[in-house]
Amino acid sequence: MIARATFIAVASSLIALTTVSGCAVSRGQSTVGEYIDDATITTQVKARFVESKAVDASAIRVETLNGEVMLSGFAKSASEKANAESIARKVKGVKTVRNELAVRN
Repeated sequence: MIARATFIAVASSLIALTTVSGCAVSRGQSTVGEYIDDATITTQVKARFVESKAVDASAIRVETLNGEVMLSGFAKSASEKANAESIARKVKGVKTVRNELAVRN
């Protein structure tokens, strides 16, 4: 009886493992590695914003997809907007930067 229950549990587990996808990749990446790379780029850009006195890191949102960084939110001046883009471009792995920051007057 115990052997039958163990067999059923093992068989159920194998069926579940072969029919359920393991790691779902989201947002259009083709591999888990690309998703991790994008997350790393986003983290590095945000960290450099925090280190910089030229930008307000709390007012800028950073998203990365396939090496393309998109900046959104608000900048206090055109200079801050340009500095944010420059900082993002210098991060390793960044292919392009879409600067969608709005300048507050």
